[in-house]
Amino acid sequence: MHPPLTLHRHPMCAEIIEAFQKCHVDHPVKKFFGECTDLKIKLDQCFRQEKALKRKANFEESKKFKERLQAYKREMAEQDKES
Repeated sequence: MHPPLTLHRHPMCAEIIEAFQKCHVDHPVKKFFGECTDLKIKLDQCFRQEKALKRKANFEESKKFKERLQAYKREMAEQDKES
């Protein structure tokens, strides 16, 4: 199974999605016998690459957030000591 094939959600894979959908339209019966399998494999690989990039970006964002949170906690601890 694959996620919904909406182009706006998967801009990196747009060309492959369009080709895959065209293959399904052009081969309504052959698609069940492997006519579009090569495109499906490429699509899966593209989704994996896209997910890896998103995962890396989210990880970097979470590291920045943790650093800001730690700085805020230190600042609050210093203010408590001064009070």
